[in-house]
Amino acid sequence: MAYAILRCKPMRRYPSLYQINTRVWLRELSERLGRPAKLPDIPDDFFDQLISWGFDYVWFLGLWQTGAAGRQVSLSHPDWLPGFQATLPDFTAADVSGSPFAITGYRLHRDFGRDGDLLGLKQRLQARGLKLIVDFVPNHTALDHPWVEQHPEFYIQGSVADLEREPHNYRQVETGRGSLILAHGRDPYFPGWPDTLQLNYRHPALRLAMQQELLKLANVADGVRCDMAMLILPEVFRRTWGERSLPADGADPVDVPFWPEVTGRVRAKHPNFLLMAEVYWDLEWELLQQGFDYCYDKKLYDRLRARDAAAVRGHLRAEPTYQNRMVRFLENHDEPWAAHDFPQPVHQAAAMITYFTPGLRFFHEGQLAGRRVQVSMHLGRRPGEPVDPVLQDFYQKLLACLRREEVREGRWQLLEVKPAWDGNPTWDRFLAFTWEGREDQRLLAAVNYGPTQGQGYVSLPFQDLRGKKVTLQDLLSEAAYLRDGADLLTRGLYLDLPAWGFHLFTW
Repeated sequence: MAYAILRCKPMRRYPSLYQINTRVWLRELSERLGRPAKLPDIPDDFFDQLISWGFDYVWFLGLWQTGAAGRQVSLSHPDWLPGFQATLPDFTAADVSGSPFAITGYRLHRDFGRDGDLLGLKQRLQARGLKLIVDFVPNHTALDHPWVEQHPEFYIQGSVADLEREPHNYRQVETGRGSLILAHGRDPYFPGWPDTLQLNYRHPALRLAMQQELLKLANVADGVRCDMAMLILPEVFRRTWGERSLPADGADPVDVPFWPEVTGRVRAKHPNFLLMAEVYWDLEWELLQQGFDYCYDKKLYDRLRARDAAAVRGHLRAEPTYQNRMVRFLENHDEPWAAHDFPQPVHQAAAMITYFTPGLRFFHEGQLAGRRVQVSMHLGRRPGEPVDPVLQDFYQKLLACLRREEVREGRWQLLEVKPAWDGNPTWDRFLAFTWEGREDQRLLAAVNYGPTQGQGYVSLPFQDLRGKKVTLQDLLSEAAYLRDGADLLTRGLYLDLPAWGFHLFTW
């Protein structure tokens, strides 16, 4: 089905986003200030630094109010405690804040400030040309959300048999209509999240209520990251919940997609509001068609993590209309930290591929310093870690290159690589692409994404090189090469790179 969807006009053709774990980051600011820090205490020079690095959007994760019930689940869940203790050797119960995705209401958490401080944050960002991204969690609420008391019909209800058969997926809850068995929010491939309750998207009143919630967010932020956005697609929802999703109060069930309705309403009032979806299971294109501006590109991340250059190249052959709307990341709060999962040479090579492809470039706070210890979303503190000077230097150079106009606004092209000689298969691990801007601005990124030295010829599409001498200058090293333009067009650019080696040439 096709939808007539309005889309926001991004600040840049290929913008960059910086994610911050609000609670953890403010705790560390509190330690530096010697007092509890809230949003108004964030120093101006931090935002100025983000601008100097070239970021356009800042995602403050976990701004919303959570409740005591969620924190109690976090404290008492037997499977989680060992992880908390492994992350923090000096762990205490005070370190547990509860998941920021078990939300009791879309209002600023009392720990982070007062009414009006969120708007103040947005205004401070806007004064510097930055935009504020916040969380929208459509699939579920906290156990102690007001709707549990006031509107239990908004939730998936189960039976005593469901609770006995699947105690990890259901819970007996006291509501305004007596004791009911309600389902935990869940991904159909995993057990339920025990600090949440599942919303019923076949209930018409719930859908209207969630539309109102998103419209409220559009008044206080510049965009949202929608958590697990594919879970409420009608086909996914019915497959997960079956007959249990029939509204318990007898309301007529609704089976049309939710996202086109709400994105259309939001865009009618806020044309430049950005909608970013966390999405998996090959459903990215469907959600883009239903009104999202960007979707997570987990496929690229997984292929890079598997060290599979051929699969990466195949993925990057997708149509530009798809490529341009992917969220390219090497780390986020759900994945192992990149410095832990990717050895340093592989890390740098993977970053070159991730961030020199089109789409929205996503960086996670701590990634630029090489942090290695992944912190549970249930914790409000992280361990101290030394800065990795090699990765920090690499990312500073990479960010400087990503500020170039041809990379932010130009045209990207995947290039073909040919064998350097018969019987040499190492060319197949090479990935190369160009960026073209105005006035002959050009960059060429080339990466040997493999564990051994490799050679190959990169085919160049620039016919105006004929009859010229070309100086190739590597922006990430001191290397410079003089080449004949006609030879570049005839044979290609010869590359001989070590394992996980790369160039970023300008000429």
